[in-house]
Amino acid sequence: MSGIVSLKDKFYGCIAGTHVGAAMGAPVQGWSHREIEETYGTLDRLLAYERNHNGWLREPGTTEEGVERQKLLITAIVEKQDRVNAEDLRSIWVRDLKQDWANKLAEPFDATLLALARSGIPARDIGRYSDYAGLNTFAGYCHPIGLINAGDVKSAIHDAFELAQLYQISKSYAVRWSGVTAAAIASATKPGATIDNVIADIYRYCDYSDLVHKIDGSKYSYLRDNVIDELDAGLKRTAQCQDYRELAQAFDKVYHGCGVPYGMSYANEALTKAICIVRMVKGNVHEAILAAVNLGRDADCVAALAGGIAGALTGSASLPEHYIQQVDRATGLNEVSSSQKTIREQADGLYQAFRVRLQKVNSFVEEMLA
Repeated sequence: MSGIVSLKDKFYGCIAGTHVGAAMGAPVQGWSHREIEETYGTLDRLLAYERNHNGWLREPGTTEEGVERQKLLITAIVEKQDRVNAEDLRSIWVRDLKQDWANKLAEPFDATLLALARSGIPARDIGRYSDYAGLNTFAGYCHPIGLINAGDVKSAIHDAFELAQLYQISKSYAVRWSGVTAAAIASATKPGATIDNVIADIYRYCDYSDLVHKIDGSKYSYLRDNVIDELDAGLKRTAQCQDYRELAQAFDKVYHGCGVPYGMSYANEALTKAICIVRMVKGNVHEAILAAVNLGRDADCVAALAGGIAGALTGSASLPEHYIQQVDRATGLNEVSSSQKTIREQADGLYQAFRVRLQKVNSFVEEMLA
């Protein structure tokens, strides 16, 4: 896309891309790309859907449990008007999650983690008790960490590692992939950023090979293998792909896990696909969402990631307004959600929090250099 994109619109594009992507992908979550094509051709609209066989037919545009996790993070940041830690987020969980949330919106493990949060154990210990250390539970929806750290990639990764421990054990590769999400968003918000710049920042800051030495003194840099090497292989594999059908053929050779709980929902698969998609569509938010949704498997999470990264990069201009209006309408009807704020209200709240944080930093610099 040409033209200058304001930072405020990057915030809005990120949240809009995430929520629209999740809502469009949710009805076909777990489907193969072949099943989607046989049923819809190319899916390009918001549909009503039911999840978990709980009898709740959700309004078209209704987001799912991943966006609920993101809303809690947004609330924590907006209320603090600054970066947040695990204890800040835990307090919002305990306060804002509603009684019917576990039955209607959450995955079973979410309810377990909430019970642990209410027990009073340290927030960073909660993820130790997760049964699913590799899932995209947090990595798929931690975009607000990149926004409150806009332009500051290293701090975004630091915060992602801290907050992801509410969901997974600290050494899990899902925590490390959360750093990739936060890095991508923080990098994309830089003035004039391109997807190549974003990828370069991920390569620079998410090579965790030194981190393992600090943790346990190991000489084998397995942390790098799980992130940079896998992402690099995916980007090379899809370098010539022109549409989602070609992406599907390329990814089918690598990502085909099934038959185990959440076999399609691992963080490495979701992030690799999302970044390859954003590169292919050159940051166009609408095209990123459509490509991700029609790839199938964990369609809602991949679309949330691709749409959010693309939105942080190019803003909201390429995303049709009627999608946003329908998601806002469905949110207003969702009595189980922790927040019924519109996409605009959530994005503007984050933008204002970033401005306040920046003012604090600038005041400190002025004081110290006076």
